[in-house]
Amino acid sequence: MAGVDTETLIDAWRRLLAGSGKTWVLFEHGTCVVLERPAGQDLAAQATGILREFGPVRVGGPAGDFRVLELHNGEGWLVTGHHPDVVTFVPLDDSADPSHLAVGILGRSRRDRDGTELHVVHVEDDRAAEA
Repeated sequence: MAGVDTETLIDAWRRLLAGSGKTWVLFEHGTCVVLERPAGQDLAAQATGILREFGPVRVGGPAGDFRVLELHNGEGWLVTGHHPDVVTFVPLDDSADPSHLAVGILGRSRRDRDGTELHVVHVEDDRAAEA
């Protein structure tokens, strides 16, 4: 499975969350954990704990479910799962088949990889912007 360049992912998530004041952590395959209540200084560890529990796919239960949201800017899709703060970005060029089923399965598989590999590539701490 081809991956997306880390800088491309960071730029995409910055645009998607611009002005939200949200703190977020990005994982290697495009999954973002938005920390609604960031605590302490180790935000990567907090997000990793969430993704460890809610990232891996377990077919037949809520972890296998997904919803696909098409981005209006034409950049691609967001694939959600069973945790409201865990979302995977799928760039437009990454899916030859633009059907929600194909994109959803691709996004879910990336979330699964992120949830098992747990490799943080970026932390965006917007708590200072709120002060």
